[in-house]
Amino acid sequence: MNIVRSNTSNPAFNLATEEFLMNHKQDNWFYLYINAPSIIVGKHQNSLAEINVDYVKENGVIVIRRTTGGGAVFHDPGNLNFTFIMKEHSGETADFRKYTQPIIDVLQAMDVDAKFEGRNDMTIEGKKFSGNAKAFYNGKILQHGTLLFNSTLPNLSQALKLNPLKYRDKAVKSISSRVTNISEHLKHDITLEEFEKRIVDHVRTMYADAKVYELTEEDRAAIQKLVDEKYGTWDWNFGNSPKYNFQKGIKTSGGHVEVNLEVRKGQIEDVKIFGDFFNTRDVSELENLLRGAPHEREKIRDVLSTVGIEKYLNNVTVDEFVEGMF
Repeated sequence: MNIVRSNTSNPAFNLATEEFLMNHKQDNWFYLYINAPSIIVGKHQNSLAEINVDYVKENGVIVIRRTTGGGAVFHDPGNLNFTFIMKEHSGETADFRKYTQPIIDVLQAMDVDAKFEGRNDMTIEGKKFSGNAKAFYNGKILQHGTLLFNSTLPNLSQALKLNPLKYRDKAVKSISSRVTNISEHLKHDITLEEFEKRIVDHVRTMYADAKVYELTEEDRAAIQKLVDEKYGTWDWNFGNSPKYNFQKGIKTSGGHVEVNLEVRKGQIEDVKIFGDFFNTRDVSELENLLRGAPHEREKIRDVLSTVGIEKYLNNVTVDEFVEGMF
C-alpha cells in the first residue's frame, strides 16, 4: 500500500493524479488531497445544470468533471478527499462499505457516531458529511469520497444552487442532502491536519506494507499532461455533458428576451430567441450565427463581437444577452 499526500490544491491536477495512479501504476494506493473551491461533477452529469453559474463566475470556483459516476460535490479547503485505488475486480466490491469503513472506524474511535447510510453516504446524526463514488478499470477499483471537516457550508449550498426550470435533460441529477461538518461533532477540537494524520495512521495499521510515496518528476509530468489534455479543458469539463435543452427569460433595457437552446456535447445545435423586443434585422440571422458555437460564455462573446447585436435586439447589450444564455 502506497500512501500519497498531494501538495497542491489544484483540483484538475488532483483528479488527474487519481487517473494516473489508477491507469499507470501498479500496487495499491491511498491518496489524500484538499482542493481549492471547486465543484466536482459526476462523469454522466450536465455540468452547467449542476452549478450556480453566476456564483461560480463571481467567486472563481473551478468546475471539473471526474471519471466516476454520482452527483456533483463542492470542495473547499475545509474538505478532505480520500481515495482508495485497489486491485479488485468489479464483482468483489459491489457496495461502498469496505472503503468507507476505515473513516467510520477513525471517527467512532473519537466518540463520533458516524454511520454508512443509503447507497454511498456517511452520516452523523442523519446528516451527510461524505459522499462517495467509484469506478472500475482493468482489474482495479478506484473509490473516493469527500470528508466535510470544517467546510464553509453556506458556500456549498450557494455553489450548487440551480434553477431546475433552466435545463431539461436525461443526465444524472444530484440529490440535495442535509450536510454537516465533522468538526461540529468532536468532543475535543482538533485541526484538519490532525484528523488527516489519524486516518493515515489507521490505514497504516490496516496494511502492513503501507509506506509513504512521493510523486517523482516523471510522475508529475505525466499527470500535468493529463491536466493539459483532459482535466483542464472545456471539452472534458463542459463539452462532455449529455444532450440538454436550456431555457431562460430575462428582463433587459430593450424588453423581455427568452432564449431556448438545444445543446449536444457542449455545442449549440439549435437556438430560438423570443420576446417583446424591437429589431431592425431579422433575429433568425443571429440564431444562425449562434448555431454550432460552444455553450460557453467567452465563446458566445466572441461570436457576438462579430455582429452588432443592437440590430437584432434593439437596446439589448451583449452582457444582457449573454446573461440570458446561462
